[in-house]
Amino acid sequence: MARTAFAPAKVNLFLHVGAPGADGYHPICSLMAFADVGDRLTLREAVALRLDVRGPFAAGAPATAENLVLRAAHALLARARGPVAPIGLVLEKMLPVAAGLGGGSSDAGAALRLLREALDLAIEDADLERLAAELGADGAACLWGRPVVAEGRGERLSRAPSLPVLDAVLVNPGVPVSTPAVYRALDASGRFGEVARPSMPEAFETAAELAGWLSSQRNDLERPAVATAPEVGAVLETLAGERETLLARVSGSGGTCFALCGGDIEAEGLAERLEAMAPHWWVRRCRLGGPWPDER
Repeated sequence: MARTAFAPAKVNLFLHVGAPGADGYHPICSLMAFADVGDRLTLREAVALRLDVRGPFAAGAPATAENLVLRAAHALLARARGPVAPIGLVLEKMLPVAAGLGGGSSDAGAALRLLREALDLAIEDADLERLAAELGADGAACLWGRPVVAEGRGERLSRAPSLPVLDAVLVNPGVPVSTPAVYRALDASGRFGEVARPSMPEAFETAAELAGWLSSQRNDLERPAVATAPEVGAVLETLAGERETLLARVSGSGGTCFALCGGDIEAEGLAERLEAMAPHWWVRRCRLGGPWPDER
């Protein structure tokens, strides 16, 4: 019964955030891509529903009722028709927590996909997407792990432009960044952005072309994230000054920055130099795109 699903890191290539509405939620528009690095979720036989969390970042994602993997499992099983066999889930937590990489949402998406397939549940894609959206703002986008434009609260998804495979480096200074704190800082600043979907070509042919276009876009949470955690600003400044970097930006509400590079050699060289320069940083060379196979 053992099966595995890959939960890729989410990267916001741009993230526009508007003023909060009467309900307190901020509308967004974001182009998201997914990395070939992430967490892994394994399904095993068990006597009762159980989650074990392992890996270098397990302490930040304890197996409590609030863990999005368990929430996803309970929500899906509640929709199932008839009894199902007890299941055990093992989460290998390879991504830092509170890092702007959508790790919890991606883990939940992996759980939904894995359980539906393994238990042969008669649940349509649209129903699965609704369940994912109910679990968080990134839930719907992270379910399938493919490039997408997210709008509204993140639940309105549309096809992203065709992207080349993007060689990149992810860097996290090891400081968790609270998303609510970042939004509070944004609200205090009053610097809200336009959230209408920007005009985009149907396809970007090269990383340099995409980086050039992205330079006219922004992450509206970048400034408040840096204000909340100055260590993130140090990473961003370092990446922006490196010769291999085509574009440096904060992903999501912060914690992790990314550098787009012109190719694999450039990304490898940048990652190796950063690891030597700041061994306490979490540094991962990756490719952005998706969806990636579960065998990764």
